[in-house]
Amino acid sequence: MKTIINRKRLASSFTELCEISSPSKKESGVATYLKQKFSEMGADSIYEDNSASQTGADCGNLIITFPGTNPELEGVFLSCHMDTVEPANGVEVVRTGDIFTSKGNTVLGSDDKSGIAAMLELVASLKENNIPHSTIEIILTTCEEIGLLGAKSLEYSKIQSNYGYALDSTGIDHVIVGAPAANKMKISVKGVAAHAGLNPEAGINALSLTAEALSKIEVGKLDSESTRNFGLIRGGAATNIVPELVTLRGEVRSHSPEKVVTYTQEILDTFNSVIDNWEGSQAENSARPSLECEITDDYPVLKLEHDAPVIQRIQQASKKCGKDLRFIVAGGGSDGNIFSSHGLPTAIVATGMTNVHTVDEQLDLNDLESLTELLHAITT
Repeated sequence: MKTIINRKRLASSFTELCEISSPSKKESGVATYLKQKFSEMGADSIYEDNSASQTGADCGNLIITFPGTNPELEGVFLSCHMDTVEPANGVEVVRTGDIFTSKGNTVLGSDDKSGIAAMLELVASLKENNIPHSTIEIILTTCEEIGLLGAKSLEYSKIQSNYGYALDSTGIDHVIVGAPAANKMKISVKGVAAHAGLNPEAGINALSLTAEALSKIEVGKLDSESTRNFGLIRGGAATNIVPELVTLRGEVRSHSPEKVVTYTQEILDTFNSVIDNWEGSQAENSARPSLECEITDDYPVLKLEHDAPVIQRIQQASKKCGKDLRFIVAGGGSDGNIFSSHGLPTAIVATGMTNVHTVDEQLDLNDLESLTELLHAITT
């Protein structure tokens, strides 16, 4: 199988993709490039959906179809996202032997352009070598890095395959079969501003109330399948003003949907208790602190059983191409969570990318070739 993969073309496609800037909501450059490439390869259809009106991106998701040439094989979809995290403008790829990095002041973009490059090489090599294959649907989403927005707005009625694979994980030779659900939270604690030196007793310190609530909430790893974290806090106007408003953002994750609800409710109950039990000292007014909370259902649980067709197929493929895959449970969500919640079981496949979301990101061409070999086995 190694002999039919054109390493030079694979490396070139990856480099070209990475050097097209595509931060979230600005994926149109990559979308245009891919439309042309897949059109030249003879795609049966290239469809750009209407998700941009919901995501705010400068293009929609792409759904590209190559009809099967082996009627005995069930169709399958392969998915990647087109956006990258910042800093993403002006990427210059540096190749040292088989290792790709950026010049050092941007991310590389292997998350998720490594997967896209493998898709391009898969189709190109199948076509030029006349290899019978299943129907292949390629799904390319926008805005994955900022909340899986493209996947949440995808026109699922256009997808014909029953299951597929999202090429979007660090490392190599592993498949994610489980991922948690998550809630995101925005909590606003409102007090009363006052001069901190002249009459602090007239104020209600929103920061103190927030700190009191946080001190009572366990964060980090809550149990073997759940985590909770607060990562952003903003508030106050000056050191001499009692802070009137504090806003913080956090999340709850768990492989148990019930625990997501329970651990989220604990946060609400704690903050409400602190607000309700506040005892002020103002003589001048009867103001009290208040609380606002926004909860966003960020993504649902992903759980694939061992005997699911999507897992059985990749297991058979790995044996065909001589790979020893590990099947693991991960701690983060991806487009695969969203696809699966729409009745399209999706396994998440590692692409070889490492140190993602940093300027030290890198990719080994040998790992990218290995991924492409696996995709060949899946589709043939």
